Amino acid sequence: MTVIFKRYKTVFLFLATLVPFASFCQAQQPARNVDTSYFMAIDEANYDSLLHYFYMQQYAKLAKRHQSRHASQAYAEFDNIPDSVFVKRLHDLHMVVPMTYNSEVRAYIKAYVRIMSRRLDAMLSLSQYYFPMFEETLDRYHVPEELKYLTIVESALNPQATSRAGAAGLWQFMYSTGKLYDLEVNSLVDERRDPYKSTVAAARFLRRLYDMYGDWQLAMAAYNCGPGNVNKAIARSGGKSTFWEIYPYLPRETRGYIPKYIGATYVMNYYHEHGLTAGRYELPLRIDTINLKHDVHFAVVEKFTSIPREQLRQLNPQFRTDVVPASSRLYAIALPSDKMSLFLKYEDTIYHESKDTIGKNAVVPISAGTIIYHKVKKGETFASIARKYGVSVSNLRRWNGKGRHSTLKVGTRLKIHLPGQTAQQKETNPSTRDTVAVAQVDAIDTATTAVRPERKTKKTVAASHPKYHVVKRGDNLSAIAKRYGVTVARLKKMNNMKSDVIRIGQRLKVEE
Repeated sequence: MTVIFKRYKTVFLFLATLVPFASFCQAQQPARNVDTSYFMAIDEANYDSLLHYFYMQQYAKLAKRHQSRHASQAYAEFDNIPDSVFVKRLHDLHMVVPMTYNSEVRAYIKAYVRIMSRRLDAMLSLSQYYFPMFEETLDRYHVPEELKYLTIVESALNPQATSRAGAAGLWQFMYSTGKLYDLEVNSLVDERRDPYKSTVAAARFLRRLYDMYGDWQLAMAAYNCGPGNVNKAIARSGGKSTFWEIYPYLPRETRGYIPKYIGATYVMNYYHEHGLTAGRYELPLRIDTINLKHDVHFAVVEKFTSIPREQLRQLNPQFRTDVVPASSRLYAIALPSDKMSLFLKYEDTIYHESKDTIGKNAVVPISAGTIIYHKVKKGETFASIARKYGVSVSNLRRWNGKGRHSTLKVGTRLKIHLPGQTAQQKETNPSTRDTVAVAQVDAIDTATTAVRPERKTKKTVAASHPKYHVVKRGDNLSAIAKRYGVTVARLKKMNNMKSDVIRIGQRLKVEE
């Protein structure tokens, strides 16, 4: 027996190393056939919409194309890759959220490999643009930074994404949840589409859900379908406490949500293992923000700064009608850093011309898919309102649940899905006064107006007092400077510091 053991010692040791991976691989296999077609069809729509992004169209001819014969061959040979390879790769990511592997996860990995083979340039370029801000914000709320990959599943990193259920933005907030987390939504502004503010809201929401369940996979499931549905699934499972244990009792979309997340995370980290390479789109990674004193129209900003209006919309997706209503409350807009000096040079002129443009009800192009609300006035009919907004009467009735013989009452609020509009549709454009009539204007948290790394904010009259930061454990000058959009040298100068040494509890001036 001793001789046999020595002879096969190497084989025994090799098999022993596979035991952890085998147990990991067998974690709660879903007891059903895997069908990703429903979910991936939604993703296909998101990714196809993404390719109309301003930057994608601007640089598509210049970017290195990633689809190759090697990539096609790798996808064709996907089924020959053993489970142990995927298990090891997921294990090697060393993430806080469990990277469970099973047949459903494998199916989503394969689906994402196919999707990414045609869209990897866009995804990697946008991740370079958004992920640093996601990571900083998630870390501030003690949320694992790998949850940034949820935005791949939710919106394909498109801040203009809107679901069939009405969820909007990078993190796909519904109207009610967005309001609960201080995101303003009205006819002119939809902060669910604001990259920074929606990320803050998502981090707060995810942290709250984790505090409820003590499990990140359950927190993510609740983010998708709501705590109520997760609680029901837990009860129906007899009090089980993990995602895979309550899996059969969750809504269909939520059952696929965690596998989709793991699949997206895998492909964003291991795309090169499947023959995929990527070019880069030239995104404006250096962005400055400025607080506005008066209303601004993007058409006027374009006139004086030469920033294409479509680029302004992409940088500021929260403004629904090309108008920033800064006369009613404090708003900031994001601009490419190299154009900020032009804006400041013509700032007063931009305000003056914007006032005239808005006052004359000049054409205000509105992005396709925008939803506004119209308050019915005396004498108006379905036909007259439909003509005014350039939509059909049948659609107007359908959007508002009105039958052919329904009548209108004065004061009724009608939902309208606006098409993309051009200068030729000037006569049918809603005036700013019409849309302001149904806007609800609340106070803004000025601390959340900055959007990207390397951001700066111009001081306004309302911000006449210095701002201070109290040093916490783990802080250093570099991190503090980055958080407030200043340089380390500037931070030291404001505080008359001779060295980089700081102490816990110390008050540092971060804005004069």
